Amino acid sequence: MTLVDVLDKGYVRLVNHMGSDLTVVNAARVSYAKESTEWSEKDLRLIRFLAREGHTSPFRHVMLQFEIYAPLMVARQWWKYVVGSSHMEGTGDSLEAWNESSRRYITEEPIFYIPNPGEWREKPENSKQGSGQAIEAESGKDYTKKLMDYVEAGVQKYEEALADGICAEQARLFLPAYGMYVRWYWTASLQSVSHFLSQRLEHDAQKEIQLYANAVLQLSMPLFPNALAELKVHTNEDE
Repeated sequence: MTLVDVLDKGYVRLVNHMGSDLTVVNAARVSYAKESTEWSEKDLRLIRFLAREGHTSPFRHVMLQFEIYAPLMVARQWWKYVVGSSHMEGTGDSLEAWNESSRRYITEEPIFYIPNPGEWREKPENSKQGSGQAIEAESGKDYTKKLMDYVEAGVQKYEEALADGICAEQARLFLPAYGMYVRWYWTASLQSVSHFLSQRLEHDAQKEIQLYANAVLQLSMPLFPNALAELKVHTNEDE
């Protein structure tokens, strides 16, 4: 499996990866000029030790590259991890890379995330952020239609501006931004991927980015079942 569909039109695709669970343990063992060629119980014990004691540099020798197609509201939450990676203890700017499509250069048909009537959620009772239970069906239908009308009006004005000769980088101002799908490449170390998953799989994360995090987990776990499991376990315990 290399692609997982998310939401109505989005997806996460595994583009490439480097390394394995053995890469992690061998990166740690190089200090003693030792190397494992086949996975064994002693390797699992070492990975558990590294994760438990916070010796994270060996996990940064493993890399994953994804292509992601998601609404802008998801992309901007995700982007914080790229910015934050350079401030994580013991890490640097090389932890993550991000390249995103831009409507300064492309004028392909804009695509938008439109929640189904049953996907609209009420505000939470005891918090200023997040969401609560699904709203009533009739209200959901009403808000889905309102959003569709709003998107249609914005796209029409965007296309009119382009037809009148307005440059693409300004014409895009007419597009309803937060629900518009964008596409990007995300390359990150296993440690960084684990940090993202530990926070965005939590119950209080925004529902939409939870779905994308779950797709990343589905694609990553078969490649690094031991290292990722131990990192996730100990990261969650620490929070």
